[in-house]
Amino acid sequence: MPINLQPLIQNELIKLIPLKESDFEMLYKVASDPLIWEQHPNKNRYQKEVFKTFFEGAIKSKGAFLVFNKKTEQLIGSSRYYDFDEENSSIAIGYTFLSRDHWGTTYNNALKTLMLNYAFEFVDKVIFHIGAENIRSQKAIAKLGAIKTDEIEMEYFGEEKKLNFIYEIEKSNWNLF
Repeated sequence: MPINLQPLIQNELIKLIPLKESDFEMLYKVASDPLIWEQHPNKNRYQKEVFKTFFEGAIKSKGAFLVFNKKTEQLIGSSRYYDFDEENSSIAIGYTFLSRDHWGTTYNNALKTLMLNYAFEFVDKVIFHIGAENIRSQKAIAKLGAIKTDEIEMEYFGEEKKLNFIYEIEKSNWNLF
């Protein structure tokens, strides 16, 4: 069975809904907080015109989600699957952001765990591209057992190349929750 890059999946804290073009304004309300982007490669994504480019890339990826707090039904951010590589049995998870009221909670861990558990039904390796200055995300992904494997200059959709660190989690090292 081939992987569905936009499944309807949820756990006790998170519900993922496939992103649609009509979701722009709703998602931009969350993304318009400048502090969300202070460690990301493009610190101006809180600006509407810059966020439009980010959003367009999310739609074109055909793997992006709205992230909801399942308990409150509040939209809290976005994430996506991308770069599915059947030959190398890998996929990337990223472009994730959450509202600040969900920072320092269990929601990011619950989101990544949900996405990893689903991905490992289809692939043997999950890759994360994390901006070199994004210390918060680097620490969070390391807590899940991801290992830094490389550094690359990476171009995000419609943006300039930026230094990113590559982290990986192998299925054989992942304990399904």
